[in-house]
Amino acid sequence: MTTTDVLFFEHPGQEGSVVAQAHLNVPTTLNALTLDAVEAMTPKLLDWAARDEVVAVIVTGEGDKALCAGGDIQALYHAAKENLAAGATVNDYPQRFFAAEYRLDYIMHCYPKPLLTLGHGIVMGGGYGLFSASKYRVLTERSRLAFPEITIGLFPDAGGTVVMRKLAPKMAALLTLTGSQVNATDALALGIGTHVVGHESRAGFLTGLTQLAWRIGAPQDNNEVLDRYLGQQAYSGEMPASDVGAVNVDSIELSDLSACVDSILALDGTSKWMDRGAANLRAGCPITAGIIFKQLSLGPMMDLAECFMTELAVANNCLSRPDFAEGVRALLIDKDLSPQWTVAQIADLPQSLVDEHFVGYWEAEGGPHPLEDLPTFS
Repeated sequence: MTTTDVLFFEHPGQEGSVVAQAHLNVPTTLNALTLDAVEAMTPKLLDWAARDEVVAVIVTGEGDKALCAGGDIQALYHAAKENLAAGATVNDYPQRFFAAEYRLDYIMHCYPKPLLTLGHGIVMGGGYGLFSASKYRVLTERSRLAFPEITIGLFPDAGGTVVMRKLAPKMAALLTLTGSQVNATDALALGIGTHVVGHESRAGFLTGLTQLAWRIGAPQDNNEVLDRYLGQQAYSGEMPASDVGAVNVDSIELSDLSACVDSILALDGTSKWMDRGAANLRAGCPITAGIIFKQLSLGPMMDLAECFMTELAVANNCLSRPDFAEGVRALLIDKDLSPQWTVAQIADLPQSLVDEHFVGYWEAEGGPHPLEDLPTFS
């Protein structure tokens, strides 16, 4: 497959080593993740995993503003509209996109070699998925990360369930139900990111990777090499003030969805950051809120593959129902910021409607799960 949505480089290092790079290359859309990019990245990462001379893999994004702002929402929106108008799946782009995206994310989570994603600037949605799947999740002082899906009737996917279960449950609820952006200080403190390098030092940082004393065929040794280098390159300049630190996260209730939402909204007025998050939650999609709350309980009980397999069912159901198209219309197309959700408020949300989103279309068709053949690495 030939695409310019992602570019691939193999940088020669010392002693015959190669540092491979996948570079998202759609800066006009903040490097939105396209199906072409995903379908190109997956075989390339598998090839690099199999080649001994490739000692590390780096994922980066073009431009100064973003690693990746998420999936190609415009393409998903138009496909969803087409299917809703037809009353059937006449455009299978969403099914193909989510299956391919989640397969890529899973491979990255399991990758057998040092895998570093440089999350400069905006890292959201599907971009957050790529970032969180990497062993080395490198921020800059300008990084802003979020799962903002509640504003468009989707849900924290692309491994969002995995991210949520690694956070304290109350923190996970706060960040996903409000879609709040997390800065580099908070991302590092919460373990969302692992290291910070200077935003203006990115080029030199990446060049320096080729000068390291990599060992061909020794992934564990190479993790130690990269650990040392990241420590040497750690950003020592001014970092943004914590947003999360001003919020009484312990006051959030997790007994049920309504109590959780009410306790988060009670934090309104704590800070401008919290005010924005509360506004997102008030205006957000009630079904998304229900999905998120169920993710919180299911995540700790599932292994990695089960997380992605479950998310695939939810994603396809979100795209086959009206809320996603309506949320995108209100936020990005007409920009009236007045979505008319299927369920008007969380108090009216039946649990059965939430549960329906967790049943895959393949179950009704009696077919195999599209992700049942996820790869393994020795």
